[in-house]
Amino acid sequence: MIVEGKKVRALNKVPIGAVIVHHGKIIARGYNVRETTQETLSHAELIAMEKANEHIGSWRLEDCTLYVTLEPCPMCAGAIVQSRAERVVFGASDPKAGACGTLMNLLDDNRLNHQVESTGGVLGEMCSQMLKDFFKELRG
Repeated sequence: MIVEGKKVRALNKVPIGAVIVHHGKIIARGYNVRETTQETLSHAELIAMEKANEHIGSWRLEDCTLYVTLEPCPMCAGAIVQSRAERVVFGASDPKAGACGTLMNLLDDNRLNHQVESTGGVLGEMCSQMLKDFFKELRG
C-alpha cells in the first residue's frame, strides 16, 4: 500500500494506494486517480478491486485482503462488503469520510449480508504523514 501511495505521489496526485492479496500473493494494485480521470469511482480501492475481479475471474473476492493507505470512504466500504472480501487493513484514519470505524463502520454492520474484518492504523503514522506532506505542498 505504501509503495502504491508513493507511486501516485510521484505523479503529484493524492498518495492513496491499495493492493489486494489472495493466498499470500499480490493480485491487484490501484491508486487514486479521481482528479486525473474526473470520475467519482476512481478510488484506489475500487481500481484494485476491479483488477482483482479480472485476475480471479469472479466478482467475489473471498479469501482476499485489501491493504490501503487511507481508511475507505462509505462508497469503497460498501463495495468491499459487496465483494465478500475477507479483510481490510488501512493505514491512516480518515476523520472526514472514514467508514471503517472513524465516522461509521460499514464493514462490521450486522444488518448487511456480509461483514469484513478490519484493522486500522497499520503503518498509520507513515501513511498519515505522506498525506499531510502532499497537502502541505499542494497548498504551498
